[in-house]
Amino acid sequence: MPPPEDQSDGDTITPEEPDWDDVSYVISSQYRRMVLGQLYAGPATPSQLADDTGHAIANVSRALRQLRDRGLVDLLVSEDRRKGRVYGITDTGRLLWEKLVSEGLV
Repeated sequence: MPPPEDQSDGDTITPEEPDWDDVSYVISSQYRRMVLGQLYAGPATPSQLADDTGHAIANVSRALRQLRDRGLVDLLVSEDRRKGRVYGITDTGRLLWEKLVSEGLV
């Protein structure tokens, strides 16, 4: 019996290899870069991120939403919670941030 054929299309992303579309997406916005970098250091609320960086909370919240849509950050508390929403970086976001740093892109 012959071995099974490789069904991979060659575009598979391994955990060690961030998606370059996501890399480009993050570096194209100072707010997305800032939020991802801050969350790499540890979980935080939008207010904490805004206070720590001096950016408007509206910009921070938009960046969080965009990064969350890409699976790079996640909400660590219930969706129902309106105040004190804590966000953290995902494994994918962590690998992407490390790639940005190692490539000198941030």
